[in-house]
Amino acid sequence: MALGIGNLLLHKLRSFLTMLGVVFGVGSVVAMLSVGEGASKEALEQIRKLGSNTIIVSTIKSAEEQSTTMVHSHMSIYGLTYDDFSRISETFDSVTEAVPAKIITKEARLGEKSLDIRVVGTTSGWFDLVRRPVLAGRVLLPSDLAQQSAVAVLTEYGARRLLATENTIGQNLRIGGDYFEVIGIVKSEGGMAGNIQIPDQRVDAYIPINVARLYIGDVVTRRTAGSREREMVELHQIITEVDSSENVEPTAAGITAMLSRFHNKKDYTVSVPLALLRQAEATKRTFNIVLGSIACISLLVGGIGIMNIMLASVTERTREIGIRRAIGAKRKQIIVQFLIETVVLSTAGGIIGIAMGVLIPVVITQLAGMPTVITPQSIVLPLVISLGVGIVFGLYPAVRAARVDPIVALRHE
Repeated sequence: MALGIGNLLLHKLRSFLTMLGVVFGVGSVVAMLSVGEGASKEALEQIRKLGSNTIIVSTIKSAEEQSTTMVHSHMSIYGLTYDDFSRISETFDSVTEAVPAKIITKEARLGEKSLDIRVVGTTSGWFDLVRRPVLAGRVLLPSDLAQQSAVAVLTEYGARRLLATENTIGQNLRIGGDYFEVIGIVKSEGGMAGNIQIPDQRVDAYIPINVARLYIGDVVTRRTAGSREREMVELHQIITEVDSSENVEPTAAGITAMLSRFHNKKDYTVSVPLALLRQAEATKRTFNIVLGSIACISLLVGGIGIMNIMLASVTERTREIGIRRAIGAKRKQIIVQFLIETVVLSTAGGIIGIAMGVLIPVVITQLAGMPTVITPQSIVLPLVISLGVGIVFGLYPAVRAARVDPIVALRHE
């Protein structure tokens, strides 16, 4: 072993250049896997926030309604209804909780400050299904609905914009033309999880649904330049929680079939985060395999470089091999000597490559803000592969060196 390592140290520059292929190969494997893992983890985390036992039914404007939008006197009537909510709540035994949501954008004003917010009329059950930390005060309670209280729970972003210099809880906030008492502030997520819109947004104000219906109504009029559009939508969203993950997809199919019986047009969509989660996990596995395969090609090229240099080294050291054989060295010892050299080259290259591969994701995260995750597998796998490359690509040169005829080798110049 000492003889093999000593020979590598005699040619430091050549040894370093030989293992560069392995360095870049291992570094690219670690970096690619960590970037892919980070992107996948972020997407999966967003989907998990929706809940694996959750089904989200949303109102959409059907193609027929979109085609009649240009008719000034037309009033669009579409979407989910209160009857749909009752049917979903009462028909399916697997549904443990269902929450309706009536959504409309209004201007919120406090003193000189104003902000367009998304008013969500819902029930206290919203905060059981869309679980977010309560930063101040409290959330809606069943008593707020029973008493038709004009109260509102704001998200953190809206509270910072409107209440930055005021006492947060107890303020009377004007939303549209009505006043609501701020009773709580919650953290919100917002954004998309796959192709599903996360229920909460960062500019939400949650009020009791019966108050929303009383103050805002079901008919909304939108005025634009030279036209007026009227829409009647009772509910914009129904979020349901199912008792077990095994019942999620059958229940979603049942809800879809039931809605199709009572809706003449496709003015709703049923989203299942669990199905999206499975799809994202499958995509993640495929993504990691593709990235790993591409990076492993770099390792293969590095291994070929090692074999090429070792074959040249065998030719260069033919006389040395002949002398060792002449003084009693066995073929096995010659094979071990050359294998040690290739394994040391590939392992050292693997260690340096891992260090480079760990540094690259850190730089990417700092400069691009892209999340990266370095897993133990992304470090152990390329190191094992680099060790295997050293053995596989060093075996042929080692065997070739061991087969050199001592007498021919001693005559070699």
